[in-house]
Amino acid sequence: MKKIYTKTGDKGSTSLLGGKRVSKAVKRIEAYGTVDELNAFLGIARSLNLPKQIDTMIGSVQEDLFLLGAELASDSLSRLKKGLLLGPPDVLRLEKMIDLVDASLPPLRNFIIPGGDQAASMIHASRAICRRAERLVVDLSSREAVRDIPVIYLNRLSDLLFVLARKVNSVRRKREVVWKGRDARRR
Repeated sequence: MKKIYTKTGDKGSTSLLGGKRVSKAVKRIEAYGTVDELNAFLGIARSLNLPKQIDTMIGSVQEDLFLLGAELASDSLSRLKKGLLLGPPDVLRLEKMIDLVDASLPPLRNFIIPGGDQAASMIHASRAICRRAERLVVDLSSREAVRDIPVIYLNRLSDLLFVLARKVNSVRRKREVVWKGRDARRR
C-alpha cells in the first residue's frame, strides 16, 4: 500500500506539477496554497445547508478552483491539457451567475459589514481569501509568466461571493448591517 506521506518536503521544498522542486516559500506555492485555502472555506460554507441554487454555484466554483490550482502549481502550461485551463467562458459563466443573483437582491446603496447568517459569514470570509489569492497571483505575475485568466477569474469570483453572501442573508431573512462610518457612530 502506498503511503500518503513521502517525506520529500521535510526540508522545505516541494514539487511543482512537472517535477521541478522549489522552496515552499516561493510566491507560486503561496498563490496556489491560498486558492486551496479558498476552496476549503467554500467547502465549509457548503456544509452549512446552503440553498440548492447557491450550493450548486459554489460547487462549480470549487471544480474551477482545482483547475486554477493545477495551473498555478504547474512548472509549464504545456504540461496541462487545454481542457484543464480556465478560459473566457468560465469568466462569462461567473458574470452570468453574478447578474442572476444580483437581480434578485435589493440595490446596494452603502457598504455592508460582513456577517449575518453563519453560511453568509463563511462566504464573506471566502471572499476575503479570494481577494488575497488574487493579490498573490498578481504579485506572481510580476515575477513569472502567468496568464491573465487566473487574475480575471479571481476578480469576478470575489464579486460572485459578495452577492452570494447577500443572497444567503436575504433568503434566511438576516438583516444586512450597513456601514455608517465614524461620523454616524459619534452622534
